[in-house]
Amino acid sequence: MDGDENTVYIGKKETMNYVMAVVTQFNNGSEEVDIKARGRAISKAVDVAEITRNRFVPEADIADIITDTEEIPIDGEEDKTTNVSSMEITMKLSAD
Repeated sequence: MDGDENTVYIGKKETMNYVMAVVTQFNNGSEEVDIKARGRAISKAVDVAEITRNRFVPEADIADIITDTEEIPIDGEEDKTTNVSSMEITMKLSAD
């Protein structure tokens, strides 16, 4: 994939904002969209992928799911980090 061009980062906004961002990527000609999230936003990323697939873009399939753990520096504490789970869901248009 080309960098972050087709990537939707999940954060604190409403779920449907991210669903519409993914749908827009597909409507603009993207064959593939990545949905990335960390920590508590992971469950929202799964919701975004499922709502997109079931309601708006039925020809989109989940092509890949990558889970990872990232070390994040703790604010205000030198040389200390915390582990945060992360997930990347790749959705691809099926070749039907």
